[in-house]
Amino acid sequence: MSKPDTPFEYQKALKNVSSYPFVHKYLPIDRFIIRPPASLIVRAVFKTSVTPNQLTVCSFLFSLVAGLAFFLGKPAFFTLGGVLAMISMIFDCADGMLARAKNMTSRYGAYLDIFLDRIADFVVLLGASFGYSKFTGDTRILVFGLLTIGLYFLQVSLYYINNIYTRSDKSGEGAEAKSLAVFVIFVFSLLQRPDGFLLGVFLMASFGTVIKLIRFLRKGRGQAVAPAPSS
Repeated sequence: MSKPDTPFEYQKALKNVSSYPFVHKYLPIDRFIIRPPASLIVRAVFKTSVTPNQLTVCSFLFSLVAGLAFFLGKPAFFTLGGVLAMISMIFDCADGMLARAKNMTSRYGAYLDIFLDRIADFVVLLGASFGYSKFTGDTRILVFGLLTIGLYFLQVSLYYINNIYTRSDKSGEGAEAKSLAVFVIFVFSLLQRPDGFLLGVFLMASFGTVIKLIRFLRKGRGQAVAPAPSS
């Protein structure tokens, strides 16, 4: 693979976001906390043979270790899990920045990112649910954690179903919301309270599900009802 002759351009590596205007305007965690360190990774590998997909896999591996740390059910490992989740998120943003900066974006790379992200999300949330339930001896936390996981994946599914319906190519814009969620995970992990970020993810997923449902139903207003197929 040839090395780029042009220097890394930070603004070129960013992307225009319109899916989460409230988060982007009032809670810009992604742009001001996640992207700056992600850009340092991109600068470090920009003129090497490292590919965006390799950064995607690195992000995935950090998430797996984070989930394992939470699963161990010890306060110190809760903190470690939060730090690893944040590092994973930084790498997760770096892969797309590198792809845009080097004009290496691809459909496979975009879907590899989505594919591994969903596995990583499941592992981290499940590890936190089981680990904190184990730490406290309260099985209700595990039940609540499983409910949170289900609700989280429900709103993620609605997001991608809406993209399919509208033929939108904004599948990668979920990083804005995910960065906020991971920041919440990071903060509560430093406090050694995974139950706090489980509650945060639950509330974010609940709000997101309602908003996505309302927006989709609004799109159906005024549209003609398709005739039923004849038997």
